[in-house]
Amino acid sequence: MKRIGVLTSGGDSPGMNPAIRAVVKKAIYHGLEVYGIYRGYEGLMEGDIKKLELKDVGSIIHRGGTILYSARSERFKTEEGQQKGVEVLKEHGIEGLVVIGGDGSYRGANQLHKKGIPTIGLPGTIDNDINGTEYTLGFSTAVNTVMEAVDKIRDTATSHERIFVIEVMGRDAGDIAAWSGLATGAESIFIPENSSEKPEMINRLTAGFQRGKKHSIVIVAEGVGSGEEFAKYIAENSNYEPRVTVLGYVQRGGSPVAYDRILGTTLGSRAVELLMEGISGKALGMEKSEISIHDFDYVFSPESKVTDPIVKLAKLSTELSI
Repeated sequence: MKRIGVLTSGGDSPGMNPAIRAVVKKAIYHGLEVYGIYRGYEGLMEGDIKKLELKDVGSIIHRGGTILYSARSERFKTEEGQQKGVEVLKEHGIEGLVVIGGDGSYRGANQLHKKGIPTIGLPGTIDNDINGTEYTLGFSTAVNTVMEAVDKIRDTATSHERIFVIEVMGRDAGDIAAWSGLATGAESIFIPENSSEKPEMINRLTAGFQRGKKHSIVIVAEGVGSGEEFAKYIAENSNYEPRVTVLGYVQRGGSPVAYDRILGTTLGSRAVELLMEGISGKALGMEKSEISIHDFDYVFSPESKVTDPIVKLAKLSTELSI
């Protein structure tokens, strides 16, 4: 193998740049040429490709987002779009590909693999919803971002003796809500996998204020409902007037924390090694502090999903008011 490509697809996440940097540095160290594919699969089909040198990845390990930019592509989900991607890769002499992204990105990578393009996937998403890995690139940074925001909001909540409802990202996975809720001592945490009931929330809020609490924090994953909906429910079923904060895309940004930098560097380097060994169709991750390697089909399988113990603890902690 003489030439490989790397692209980022779907939602951006802190940790993508460290992974790109590792791919480029590792490949050049072994005498390979590396080509950056800009704007994900959409850019691939359009041939938006540039050779990357060491200078192109200098001073990016601390930067959030992705220097290759990212996009979602409906066109690449079609047979015609996938075949176009294969043709463009062959035109540029790219013999292997590293894809950094979430579930949709993995599915695109799997199709390229089936069409004869050696492909390795790295888990890049803040939602932490990729099977076959305990942590995804950007998740740790996102949780820290939410935690810092909630800590600041709690100061105001205490000063005004109020309830604050904080809406965080997570349409299908509640890891951000569960982890940040535990880290900030939220009184109620609502997640898609194992959510509390709204009447229980009212009971906990009431009991807390009766014990002398001066404030309460309710964290809601967007997949369960909006912060406004929960605030309205609280107002209609109690004497409290909650305030709402929607953290939104602030959760995606920011300099990656140490773990995401190390995870991106570790997985990016290993991805190049696998391509050099002639291995394809694999998704990398981290399990029990070791690099895990799974077939894409395993990652897509519902049976491979293991309930995060933190999710269970998040529910328990709110029930016991830990």
